[in-house]
Amino acid sequence: MSSSIDFSSPSIQFSFDINKSQLFKKDQHNFINVLGVNELNSLKNLSMLDTFLSKGNIVEPHYHQNAAELVYCISGCATVSIFNPFLKQLMQFTIYPGQVTNVPQGWWHFIEAQSDHTHFLAIFDSNTPEVILGSDLLKFTPPSIMAKTYCIDEQQWKQAVAPVKPATFIGSYKDCHQNYHYQQPHQTHTTHYSMPINHPQKNYPFYS
Repeated sequence: MSSSIDFSSPSIQFSFDINKSQLFKKDQHNFINVLGVNELNSLKNLSMLDTFLSKGNIVEPHYHQNAAELVYCISGCATVSIFNPFLKQLMQFTIYPGQVTNVPQGWWHFIEAQSDHTHFLAIFDSNTPEVILGSDLLKFTPPSIMAKTYCIDEQQWKQAVAPVKPATFIGSYKDCHQNYHYQQPHQTHTTHYSMPINHPQKNYPFYS
């Protein structure tokens, strides 16, 4: 088997403690550890995120433009939601320990913990997977473009996305105070769109 890795090098690494490599931490119950080629230089076309969530916390909507993702549940329960661009459907899969969900490369998805002490691995077929986060798209797309493109009120859009923080990773925010009573100005008609559901910022890599 051909490989660009020099396994005879004295600097080659074959083991690593992923607990010492944190990508993101919301609090002591919600955090993500990372393992990639920067942490373990013998990896090839392989990397991993080790994620811990408490009930109701969400790995924000995002996609990986250069890697597919296999989500493997270790403990607790998680719902993996994937937008299928071919079927134009949001598919949802609730997984328990020992169960997996496959997210094809480039597909929009998000993961919500359905119980406390949820723990899962996200395994990628790239040693440095890249990610585009929903929070970055919301924060850095000019409100004027959203208004012109989707025929929405620019000021209302600015107000709606004002709380969004770039690189959210795990939501909601600790200081989140959602206003469910916001009323829009009167409209003569409202069009509702629904997405069928199946039940059973800029580009940057995870690793710097």
